Amino acid sequence: MIEEIEAKSILVKNKYPNQWFGVQYTMNIYKGCQHGCIYCDSRSECYRIENFDNILVKTNAVELLKNELARKRIKGTIGTGAMSDPYTHVERKYKLTRKALEVIADFRYPVNIVTKSNLILRDIDLLKEINKIYASVAITITTADDNLAKKIEPFASSPTERFEAIGILSELGINVGITMMPILPFIEDNEENIMEILNMARKYGVKYIYPFFGVTLRDRQRDYYYEKLDKLFPGVKEKYQSYYKNYYSCRILKYEKIKKMFYDYCKINRISTEMPSYYKEISSTQLSFLE
Repeated sequence: MIEEIEAKSILVKNKYPNQWFGVQYTMNIYKGCQHGCIYCDSRSECYRIENFDNILVKTNAVELLKNELARKRIKGTIGTGAMSDPYTHVERKYKLTRKALEVIADFRYPVNIVTKSNLILRDIDLLKEINKIYASVAITITTADDNLAKKIEPFASSPTERFEAIGILSELGINVGITMMPILPFIEDNEENIMEILNMARKYGVKYIYPFFGVTLRDRQRDYYYEKLDKLFPGVKEKYQSYYKNYYSCRILKYEKIKKMFYDYCKINRISTEMPSYYKEISSTQLSFLE
């Protein structure tokens, strides 16, 4: 179901910008997502979204963004995609993310985008313009296997399409990387999967990879995930219940081994494992002038 609504505001101040790409203002133009990822944390009760598969379209988002940016005195990175994907399928119709990027470009604000969709390539012209100030893109990839992804992220762009998008963005000089999270225990937590992601990431020119070797589970999000496990991966739910009980953070069993393999690979291939941010880039640029 798709419902059009009018929001009261569009930018939310982030209390802890250093924990997520230096984002100082979060922006969710859509509430809900159509990618159908079985593990999505946004299904949790704390977000107060009854059905995350239903899409609420904030039709006045662009006008709100203009008004709110006009009133701000200090610029900060605007982030979108941490909760609802800005390139969910209805974006093809409404184009609100594109219109918001036009506003961000006009006001010369830095931006960070997290997505699983290659629709982001439609907005390359705007990303290039914003990148004169600062633009970073994180493409979420949890497996390089298109067939496996079709089960766990059924309506998102395939990993192949996402890697190709990374390559195009990288060639254009956009600071593009991978949020490699979650890595699902008993499903994706094997050396072959991680190494395939790493090799493809290097091939397509990622600037960074930020991982989480596990998954977080709570309340109705856990219930939804377990229901999907029963249908797609019979017997795996019981492994979660036996090993993790009701833990929120479910770290993969071979954590130390996978972690070492990951960081060794990234070090050898000079792939950053830290989240980039506008302020880190400014600081490094200023230091280079002083050297």
